[in-house]
Amino acid sequence: MSDDHVVLHVKGRVLAGPEDVRDELWVVGGRVSYDRPAGAREVRTVEGWALPGLVDAHCHVGLGPQGAVSADEAEKQALTDREAGTLLIRDAGSPSDTRWVDEREDLPRIVRAGRHIARTRRYIRNFAHEIEPEELVAYVAREARRGDGWVKLVGDWIDREVGDLAACWPREAVEAAIAEAHRLGARVTAHCFAEDSLRDLVEAGIDCVEHATGLTEETIPLFAERGVAIVPTLVNIATFPHLAQGGEKRYPVWADHMRRLHARRYDTVRAAYDAGVPVFVGTDAGGSLAHGLVAGEVAELVKAGIPPVAALSATAWGAREWLGRPGLEEGAPADLVVYEADPRADVRVLAAPRRVVLRGRVVS
Repeated sequence: MSDDHVVLHVKGRVLAGPEDVRDELWVVGGRVSYDRPAGAREVRTVEGWALPGLVDAHCHVGLGPQGAVSADEAEKQALTDREAGTLLIRDAGSPSDTRWVDEREDLPRIVRAGRHIARTRRYIRNFAHEIEPEELVAYVAREARRGDGWVKLVGDWIDREVGDLAACWPREAVEAAIAEAHRLGARVTAHCFAEDSLRDLVEAGIDCVEHATGLTEETIPLFAERGVAIVPTLVNIATFPHLAQGGEKRYPVWADHMRRLHARRYDTVRAAYDAGVPVFVGTDAGGSLAHGLVAGEVAELVKAGIPPVAALSATAWGAREWLGRPGLEEGAPADLVVYEADPRADVRVLAAPRRVVLRGRVVS
C-alpha cells in the first residue's frame, strides 16, 4: 500500500502549542487530525514527543562561499536541514533561483526574501545586488516581487575608508524603500552587526533585523515599542573572534569592534527578550556556515538566558505564526518532528530527531 493510503498515528505527547499538549494526533491524507479516522486499513504508529516542523528563519539555500551554487548542492543543503528537523525555512537572501524546491514533496518549504541588496563594494562578493542609494527603491520593488513576502537589505558592513562597520544607506533612502516594500505587501529585514544603522532602520519602519548584535539600552526599547523582531544567529556570531583575527592587521578598529559585539552577545539577546522584542531562531546557514544547525541555535538562545519554552516557540509555534504558516492545528499540513524526550525539559534533544514527517510522510 502506498504512503498516501497509510494513516500515521503519533502518540505520546503532541506539543501543538506552548500550553496545548495532546496525547495523540493522526495524519490522514497528509493532514493533521485529532479525531481517530474511521475504517483505517493500515496504521503506522510513531511514539514520542512531537513538535511542529522546526523553523530556521535565517537560512540560505542555494548559497555557498563563492555565491550561487548548483541545484544539486542546493538540494543537499535542503536535505541536511530536513534531517535536522527544519521543515520551514525563511531564505534570508540568495542569488539562486530555488523555485524548483516548491515542486519537491521531500524538501522543506521555503519563504524567500529574494537576493540581498547591498551598497557597492560593501558586502561579500557575488552574494548581493550591489547598488547606490538612488537605486534602492527600484531594487527593493524587484525583490519584493521575486520573493515570498520578504526583502533583505544589508544594513551595515565594513567601510574601508573608516576601517570599521558603518551604516550603508541614508535615512531617506531606507524610508522610501521600506515604504515601497510595504506598498507591495512585503516585509523588510536587514543584516546589521553594528549600532549605528539600527535607529534609522527601525524608525523607517523595518520589520526585522538579522544578527542585531549592536542593540543597546537606547535602541532595545525602540525595537520593543515598534514590535521589530530580531533573529540573533548566535551560531554565526560565535565566528566573530575568528573573523576579527583574520582582519586585524588591516582593520584593527573593526576587529576590536567585532570582539566587543561578540563578548556581549548573550547579554544583548537576553536584554532584548526581557524587553519584549520578538526573537526567532535562525542559523545563517549557507555562505560559510554549514546547514542543519537549528538545534544548536535553540541551545544558544537558552544559554543566553531565554527560557526553554520561549526558545522552542522561536523555532516552532511562534516562528510559524510570525511567518504566516500553520503549526499542528486541525487540518494543517502534517509537518512535524518526533523526539525521544520532552524538549521543554532539555532543548538539546532537538539535535536527535526520532522521526521527521513532511507533508504527511515519514522522510527520516
